[in-house]
Amino acid sequence: MLSKTAEYALRAVVFLGGRPGQPAPADLLSEKTQVPRRYLHRVLQDLVAAELVSSKSGPGGGYELACPSNRISILDVVNAVGSIERINACPLGLKSHTKLCPLHRELDKAYAATEAAFKRVTIKKLLDSTNPIVPLCEVS
Repeated sequence: MLSKTAEYALRAVVFLGGRPGQPAPADLLSEKTQVPRRYLHRVLQDLVAAELVSSKSGPGGGYELACPSNRISILDVVNAVGSIERINACPLGLKSHTKLCPLHRELDKAYAATEAAFKRVTIKKLLDSTNPIVPLCEVS
């Protein structure tokens, strides 16, 4: 359902959210998130443009969240690199379908529910989870 780009963006934002005030160089981000560095650079540019991530060059520089993790939702990150496509008109272009048919109406409801769920979950909530599986970390 999510694009690879959205998945990579979420990995980067979750990693950065776990290191408040500690800029992460692109090489470290690439290694920890297992995102190819070249692809990660493009994802980071989108996140910076969306003002979710900031970058600082030079020694001690790198990338960090531009605002607190409790103010960034999964949906914010997904929308920064693309969006969940909603169905507003017949995908087949059938002129007689002035409203969505039952199939496409149900699919759009599912997309709307996904959007709503992603909007409710912040990066902080993911990081504060009591689940023993820690995002982006191998637990032994």
